[in-house]
Amino acid sequence: MRDEILVDGHNDLPFAARTQVGHDLSRLDLAAGRQSVRTDIPRLRAGGLGAQFWSAYVPDDLAPGAAVVATLEQIDFIRRLAETYPSTFALARTAADVRRTFAAGRIAGLIGLEGGHSIGNSLAVLRMFAALGARYLTLTHNATTNWADSATDVAVHDGLTSFGLEVVAELNALGMLVDLSHVAATTMHAALDVSVAPVIFSHSCCRAVCDVPRNVPDDVLRRLTGNGGVVMISFVPGFLTADRTAGVADVADHIDHACATAGVDCVGIGSDFDGCSTLPDGLEDVGTYPVLLAELLRRGYEEADVVKIMGGNILRVLEAAERIASSDR
Repeated sequence: MRDEILVDGHNDLPFAARTQVGHDLSRLDLAAGRQSVRTDIPRLRAGGLGAQFWSAYVPDDLAPGAAVVATLEQIDFIRRLAETYPSTFALARTAADVRRTFAAGRIAGLIGLEGGHSIGNSLAVLRMFAALGARYLTLTHNATTNWADSATDVAVHDGLTSFGLEVVAELNALGMLVDLSHVAATTMHAALDVSVAPVIFSHSCCRAVCDVPRNVPDDVLRRLTGNGGVVMISFVPGFLTADRTAGVADVADHIDHACATAGVDCVGIGSDFDGCSTLPDGLEDVGTYPVLLAELLRRGYEEADVVKIMGGNILRVLEAAERIASSDR
């Protein structure tokens, strides 16, 4: 972990800061350690994190204009996080930025928009979010939008509307990643049908291992192989097992299944720290990533494959998206 980059696909610290301290960083001393959240600088360093997609999440019951404003406030917090702790964090837009930041001993921060409602049904707003540094858009959160079906709501679009297809095309043109966590299986297939860039699941698990709507079916996992995308396995206990509690082995079981079904080149880590109330035993905060990597090595994974899972695969996907966007200009 000193030499290779660990990338986490999803962390909800920005929303935790919004609800706890109104985004006031002076009241959230991340340098000293903060027990009211799962994420702080001492534990990030102990966990060996190299890059984090910070989630710019806002509730999906907001009206379109309010959702856009709230998302801008979330992005502002992520940017101020890097400004407040410049020796620890640096904003990143590209895979090259991530590598440079890691080489300098800092943690790269990337912005992920969680929920298509954030763009207010406007491609222009999406383009402006990209200009501010957003690197992925989760097409829905828990509610179906005007243009995309969610996994946890009534499906009304058979996946994506014509505007939803335009959103996917615009994301490809912008070099932003299409994130299919939270969406219905029909939406997953519809996006895979049209995306010319690899897609991601920023924080999802495998439905064959734990049969809940938020998880990814095997037929979609198999399509990731040809698409070149990545499913980033979440630590949310409700996605891992039908039991009330989960452990490190349960996360590794989902990684095993994703590797067996999609291939080791299509798997990553997307914890969802600070986005869920409980976590697996042994993976309670951002200081625990080494425990999971040690479990993979104990199971017989080659070191080269662990490097792919911990960050190599998602960096490859970022590079592919960047190339495709450049070729469209």
